[in-house]
Amino acid sequence: MMGETFMEMKKTKIYRLTLTGVMAAVLCVLGPLSIPIPLSPVPLSLTNFAVLLTASLLGWKWGTASCAVYLLLGVVGVPVFSGFAGGAAKLLGPTGGYLVGFLFLSVIGGLFVETFEGKRWLAALGMGLGMLVNNLFGTAWLACLMQIGFGQAFMMGVAPYIVGDLMKLIAALLLGSTLRRRLKAMRILP
Repeated sequence: MMGETFMEMKKTKIYRLTLTGVMAAVLCVLGPLSIPIPLSPVPLSLTNFAVLLTASLLGWKWGTASCAVYLLLGVVGVPVFSGFAGGAAKLLGPTGGYLVGFLFLSVIGGLFVETFEGKRWLAALGMGLGMLVNNLFGTAWLACLMQIGFGQAFMMGVAPYIVGDLMKLIAALLLGSTLRRRLKAMRILP
């Protein structure tokens, strides 16, 4: 970064801000797409894939900013949450813990991606850890709101999705690392 001129640094920042907005848009497009699952208030969705992809591509700071933009858009009523819902009620409902937990996923997953650049298995470990924290937070929230035990909430809100979540993690890691490498080669990401 020492050899970069002021204009190159400014251009890089503009690219990052643009990518942050683009990934927030990807979250807004994929977030509402969901399939309700019988016996669970938590639908099958691609939102966690989009969060993982964002963290893998942008790292913790910009990935979390992108996720925060998505959540703020949803809170103010834009129908970007699962089932094309929006508003604070969705965030405060049974799935709200998983939504808020996406911030933890972004930070943890993105930190591992940045810290262990080029080491996919360590990035995957960090993304898995981020998903674990996200799921623990969401499960605790679900248990509290539904006034059920943690184990029952886990069986409703996490267990049916574990295999799919692992597949999403692998896909996001592969796609994100490939895109990140190409954007770096094009000098869009530092």
